[in-house]
Amino acid sequence: MRRSAAGWAIGATALALAATATACGGGGGGGTGGEPDAKGVLSASWTDPQNPLEPANTNEVQGGKVLDMIFRGLKRYNPKTGAAENVVADSISTADSQTFEVRLKDGWTFSNGEKVTSDSFINAWNYAALVTNKQINAPFFTYIDGFEKVHPASGAPAAKVMSGLVRKDALNFTVKLNQKFSSWPDTLGYNAFMPLPKTFFTDHAAWLKKPVGDGPYQVESYTRGQAMKLRTWSGYKGADAAVNGGVDLEVYTDSNTAYTDLQAGNLDLVDDVPAQQLRHVRSDLGDRYLNTPAGIIQTLAFPLYDKAWSGPDSAKLRQGISMAINRDQITQQIFQKTRTPAKDWTSPVLGAQGGFDDTICGDVCSYDPARAKKLIKEAGGIPGGTMRITYNADSGSHKDWVDAVCNSINNVLGNDKACVGNPVGTFPDFRNQIVNKQMKGPFRAGWQMDYPLIQNFLQPLYYTGASSNDSHFGNPRFDQLIDRANAETDLAKAVETFKEAERILPQQVPAIALWYQNGSAGWSDRLSDVALNPFSVPVYNQIKVS
Repeated sequence: MRRSAAGWAIGATALALAATATACGGGGGGGTGGEPDAKGVLSASWTDPQNPLEPANTNEVQGGKVLDMIFRGLKRYNPKTGAAENVVADSISTADSQTFEVRLKDGWTFSNGEKVTSDSFINAWNYAALVTNKQINAPFFTYIDGFEKVHPASGAPAAKVMSGLVRKDALNFTVKLNQKFSSWPDTLGYNAFMPLPKTFFTDHAAWLKKPVGDGPYQVESYTRGQAMKLRTWSGYKGADAAVNGGVDLEVYTDSNTAYTDLQAGNLDLVDDVPAQQLRHVRSDLGDRYLNTPAGIIQTLAFPLYDKAWSGPDSAKLRQGISMAINRDQITQQIFQKTRTPAKDWTSPVLGAQGGFDDTICGDVCSYDPARAKKLIKEAGGIPGGTMRITYNADSGSHKDWVDAVCNSINNVLGNDKACVGNPVGTFPDFRNQIVNKQMKGPFRAGWQMDYPLIQNFLQPLYYTGASSNDSHFGNPRFDQLIDRANAETDLAKAVETFKEAERILPQQVPAIALWYQNGSAGWSDRLSDVALNPFSVPVYNQIKVS
């Protein structure tokens, strides 16, 4: 699931749908009517991922969807509750919250027949962490002892493997962290921690063309720009085997085209109903539409590496821009209340005990035209006179809300040129521009949680050098508080410390918190048992096809 850069990280989530300019068919789904058929194949809308599907080099949603289907790791997040539950792990135990004993279940194999062993995890994690392999999610392994030697801030690595990973036997290994991190096991359902077979290392190029995992599906074929075909793997060892025959992920570059194909019977599943369709989706689909809360927040990030956005009064400027956005009006008129105005930088799905606090953003997230105009003027005005909000254009919904945000800002400032949208053709191009620090103004920065912990909304995006810190924000006090929270063994105290760190964000505003997003899906009458997990991703293996 998920997003980019280097430091600590939990990668995750930019949201986009995509498609070819022409309509795509059902991709082998076939069939009309009848009882649920385990051999039925469903077709679903999708976007090409940013990178080839290496677990440690994928931190965006579209690639994450595939990894979630073809891999299982030590843990998996419950599709209903989001709780981290053992899968390949038989147990993960610790006496001190720093050294963890991992025992694997016996009998697990990859789809090529190779056994899943301790080496499958140790070799994968060492590969991910080694700086010369240039894996986006390498910072996920920051807390493992020896990471700094395989992934130095500069220069060549002093070692190729992390000293904190020790193999005991084929089913047992230990992980020593460089500090206490009581909730570390709960991170292990994320895709960066998936095991890898030997073929990944011995014939890497071939593996990238057709990835091999240990999950309920296996890749049959992939043609970039067209489709990825996944088929059920009969040898899967887990309790969550697929009840269908497979999934054809059809590439779309326009979510409205995908929706039209769904209505026409040429597509079975759309998992992001575009904003333009929300007014009539109930009349179109009836009970074949789902809208549920998800761990997603939409933000506008700023390129703090650009001097125009990092001057002495830049925080005041960003606060003023935030106050010029009428979130209530946009979420009601554009999104038909399928979004909720943000009041912090996390998500309500965490709950109060998990760290959600609707008082943290305060006035900075409140629409206040007079104060917004005053702050922006005091900060010297919009840099260059015009602010361009960059977004990927392969989802129709982004243009709608970006235009609405700009209209709100322009109305406050009395200048219809103060803010304009800046579309980029495709999601991969958009992400590559962000990673290469080419942004000249604010940009869309949606975040989908990797696991339901407050840390996942804060550390990967705002910790200095973190993998998805696309703003390149750095604040020593924020970093210190995050480190302290991670080391805290008392969960309640850890959450309060994370919230203390979060209170720095409205002071600095490296990203404007816009709104929390629900997950949405629409499907054809061929499907039943359609559900979205707390990350807004369809639970593909549970979908029945008739």
